[in-house]
Amino acid sequence: MNKTGIRLATALLVVSALPAIQACVPLIAATGIGAGALVIADRRSAGAYVEDESIGWKVEERMVQKFGTETHINAISYNRIVLISGEAPDEATKAEAGRQAGDVVNVRGVVNEIVIGPASSASSRAKDTYLTSKIKARFVEANKFAANHVRVHTSAGTAFLLGIVTRQEAEDAAQIAATTAGVNKVVRVFEYIAEAQAKQLDTRPAEDTRSAK
Repeated sequence: MNKTGIRLATALLVVSALPAIQACVPLIAATGIGAGALVIADRRSAGAYVEDESIGWKVEERMVQKFGTETHINAISYNRIVLISGEAPDEATKAEAGRQAGDVVNVRGVVNEIVIGPASSASSRAKDTYLTSKIKARFVEANKFAANHVRVHTSAGTAFLLGIVTRQEAEDAAQIAATTAGVNKVVRVFEYIAEAQAKQLDTRPAEDTRSAK
């Protein structure tokens, strides 16, 4: 294995060993994760992080209650913007999924990237999970920005990138994702900030999620 292959393999091991990186929010336990934790290296506030986790669960629960197994819909909330992806049988179901997501309390916007078609297979979803890990590993390897500032979700070979980022970070992340073998398309779901604001957010003290609940 050449040096590049070794570096990528190492990065993949790092990502697989740190699920918090995949969630884009490294956590340090204050008195145990269940009781609360410090949120570090995330540009969202502790309150926004906790709220995003809650919103994601609520939207996915609504999808299951409303549509059952006829759809396969994933929901990710980042700074209260919800990305929904997956598969629905028709345009009416896709539109209704968007309305259902938008009706969840505190959601301020919905990006509806559901495709029309049959629910994806288990093998297809496993491939998407691998692609997500591979992209994250390449972020770490490239070291052009803090990898945990960009959340990655892959669905049917489309890589969705979420985060609060600068324009340069967005360009770097999109370029890396687009050149990852197996990725067919990259969709940016970013909130853009200036360099000065990014530095300010990156140097603020860690917050305790317990105070945000």
